[in-house]
Amino acid sequence: MPGDLSYLPALDDLMELGRRRLPRLVRDYLEGGAGDESGLRRNRNALETIRLLPRYGRDVADRTTAAEIFGRSYALPVGIAPVGLADLIWPEMDATLAAAAEAADVPYILSTAASTTIERAAEIAPRSLWFQLYVSTDDAVTFDLIERAKRVGVRVLVVTIDIPVPGKRLRDLRNGFRLPFRPTAGRAAGILAHPAWALATLRAGTPTFATLAPYAAAGSGAQSLAAFMARQITGRLEPALLRRIREAWPGPMVLKGVLSPEDVDMAVAVGADGVIVSNHGGRQLDATPAAIEALPAVAERAGDRLTVMMDSGLRSGSDVVRALALGASFTFAARPFLLAVAARGRSGADHALSLLADEVGRVLGLTGHTDPSQLSADALWDGPFVRRRTSALDDSL
Repeated sequence: MPGDLSYLPALDDLMELGRRRLPRLVRDYLEGGAGDESGLRRNRNALETIRLLPRYGRDVADRTTAAEIFGRSYALPVGIAPVGLADLIWPEMDATLAAAAEAADVPYILSTAASTTIERAAEIAPRSLWFQLYVSTDDAVTFDLIERAKRVGVRVLVVTIDIPVPGKRLRDLRNGFRLPFRPTAGRAAGILAHPAWALATLRAGTPTFATLAPYAAAGSGAQSLAAFMARQITGRLEPALLRRIREAWPGPMVLKGVLSPEDVDMAVAVGADGVIVSNHGGRQLDATPAAIEALPAVAERAGDRLTVMMDSGLRSGSDVVRALALGASFTFAARPFLLAVAARGRSGADHALSLLADEVGRVLGLTGHTDPSQLSADALWDGPFVRRRTSALDDSL
């Protein structure tokens, strides 16, 4: 692999290269959304309609991209969001992203459905590791996961609340996605057309749910582990259980998947320290608002009671600045980083983070700012188009 990735000057370039290296079944698992995927598209469309207002005649020579959250300063206001079974996209994905995050000094959120254990991830990223908790139907599993995260020094617990039932992802259903893979002529042809992925996966073996493996029956294979994972997500996640999780976790606790301002009040009531505004990357319900559309009202409701973050649809430094200007203190992205690893391994992840650092710094300077903490709605263009759009929306309500 070439060491110089300057011929890939944007995340879109890395992502496209990564897509080309993946079989359709795998690519669709990563990039697909729920239902008709309108929620997936809405994330990008909504971000692209938000315009930033350049401000000149200011001293922006000395800029920083550093951002502080939960008492810890990171090099960027961007972290790597969790993705379950990430090692399916490329072997050792979880470990690769954890190492890249540690080197770049940004947070990495390990999924409960990861193919790498909490313990190994903590060895790789001792300063940067956060843990995303899917609350199990079995309290013993939930609270043991919390204890394991505590023992290895995880900094932040991220409790996902937006999967009371699984989303219906039509690409996966049409592809017959399941573990272990069941060969068909069409599927085999698609895999053989992507030899780098096929050989890497053959050497590594079928990815599994490593963090959850201790709780499954002895000798469980990939298929039974997948069935076990499907049974772990509870539809009975309510404030009383969230309060128990709060009591069990000594560090910052974040609720991920908030879109409604009313859920901010619930988060405060259960003792959360922050929320991540997210529509699960468009993977749960196709009819939701884009995360960026929901962000301002959530941030306003939160005030200084909670730290507000955002994920879903971010692809550039401009997107990060848009989110910060609309009320987020921090942002996360997933698909760009996974596709960057599929494109060029660890160097792809490093390059993706470097590109974002460069872009955030440039956009800060072009909008007249020297620090992400300075961003506010003043960085947004409130032109005639925005006013017409707002008026039309008000008229339709």
